[in-house]
Amino acid sequence: MTDTSRVLARNAQILRFLIKYRRAGVLSGVDIDPATSDIDTGDDGKPEAFVDDLEALGPTFIKIGQALSTRPDMVPPAYIAALERMQDDVAPLPFEVIHEAVEEALGVRTSKIFETFEETPLGSASLAQVHRATLRDGRRVAVKVQRPGIVEQIRDDLDTLARLAGGVDRVTDVGRRIRFADWVHEFRRTLLAELDYRVEAENLDRFDAHFTAYPTLFVPKPIWDLTRARVLTMELVEGTKVTDISGLQRTEHDMGPLATSLLHGYLDQVFVHGDIHADPHPGNLLYTRDGRLGLLDLGMVAHVPPRTRERLLKLLFAAVDGRGEQVAAEGIAMGTRLEDFDEERYYRDVGQLVARYAAQSGATGQTEGRLMLDLVRLATACGLRTAPEMSLLGKTLLHLESVVHALDPELDMKRVVEDHLNDMMRQRLRKSLSPASLASEMMDLQELVRDAPRKVSNVLSLLSENRLRVRVTGLEESHLLESLHKIANRIAAGIVTAALILASAMMMDNPDGPRLFGYPAIAMLLFLTGASLGIAIVLSALLGDRRAKPNEERGPR
Repeated sequence: MTDTSRVLARNAQILRFLIKYRRAGVLSGVDIDPATSDIDTGDDGKPEAFVDDLEALGPTFIKIGQALSTRPDMVPPAYIAALERMQDDVAPLPFEVIHEAVEEALGVRTSKIFETFEETPLGSASLAQVHRATLRDGRRVAVKVQRPGIVEQIRDDLDTLARLAGGVDRVTDVGRRIRFADWVHEFRRTLLAELDYRVEAENLDRFDAHFTAYPTLFVPKPIWDLTRARVLTMELVEGTKVTDISGLQRTEHDMGPLATSLLHGYLDQVFVHGDIHADPHPGNLLYTRDGRLGLLDLGMVAHVPPRTRERLLKLLFAAVDGRGEQVAAEGIAMGTRLEDFDEERYYRDVGQLVARYAAQSGATGQTEGRLMLDLVRLATACGLRTAPEMSLLGKTLLHLESVVHALDPELDMKRVVEDHLNDMMRQRLRKSLSPASLASEMMDLQELVRDAPRKVSNVLSLLSENRLRVRVTGLEESHLLESLHKIANRIAAGIVTAALILASAMMMDNPDGPRLFGYPAIAMLLFLTGASLGIAIVLSALLGDRRAKPNEERGPR
């Protein structure tokens, strides 16, 4: 099969998948009522079939499924639950292929670097597989090897999705609301970064530095000399998955402090350092023999800008304190208000949701992760496009909840989160009152006081001389002039078309001159020319004209 035929076949396969689920509510979660978000949508098996079809489409769509599981504004709850159970275990590649890929990436024979290199992989996923090895100096390491050709396949799939997403955004209301093209672009950037293992190695080093305050948490250190874009060599972490910890181990060791450190460490990662590890599920955390927790698979790490970080902290702090109006205000400040945004309903529903959360106990009530995801669903139903960091934070907290429950089922996660947020707010307050911060504020105030009289004087001078002008932007922009030219050209072409058809009708009765199809030739030529112009005008209007972009307003920055 030629490359063109293969691309066309792949495009058709993706298109068939999208058409199959176009009416299933997938990617249109904006119409889901948050009040019914926990209601079973039926047992027809569509969510499970959706996940099976995603897995059959290959690595790109497995990663898309993982990303969609963090977007309750795009996917109905039943499908999110199915996506959370998605498996990324595939048959391993032959060792000869992996051996060749390692030598090609490192540029040296493996026998010169590794004392041993086990053929049976520790794990095999759609993008890579991991093998245990021993270096010449005796250190035991794990070697993560990317599957050959996977980058090219993912790029082709993402190009197809980008074209389809652009078309959906132009011609559908749900596309204009959610902006699928923007989501595909962000997903492309994140996934391609994950495919560069040097980025994951940097994440390992950064998280290791951030966890210095929590000695019971650690990440494996990368071996930089043996790390390339397609091969990552790191320390080998051996231990027990947190979900496999026995009751005897819990009896012999108090897991409460370990679970508390994990929560504190992750909250610091988000609100202090600005990193969200989007995949801290139980399979990525190992309980080691020395009583520590090892964190694995740091490829999916999202960075939160400082301003968004501040707003997320204020939102979560207000939520645990039961202040629904401030939660709603912070959500609006981080989001984008669409044309049909119902602000009154949003404030009312958020207030009720936060009040229920604050009134419930930590053991039986709603968790912080579920609260964040419900806020996203509610905002979308009210016409507010939320910041993607809210969904990521909610998903991360939900994963942490399952890990904490596996470590210490009796731990009150809500209380631990609330206490740590209070400590973080007190630290921020002390920092804002430090001499350096106060000096910076005083310098800004001094500059304002110094410049204010001159600026006021300039305004008064313009007023007194009748030279103050108000400029309205937009009227002189090129796209407005282009639209006016298009309208004028359409009108002129329409007049010419009508004139040609009218002239051809008047000349049909002329008995003299050459004939064409039994009619006067000149009249037929005028009619065909006019008809062609008319068809061209109609096609141009149908294919070239775009609807005006919906009125959207972003929150204050």
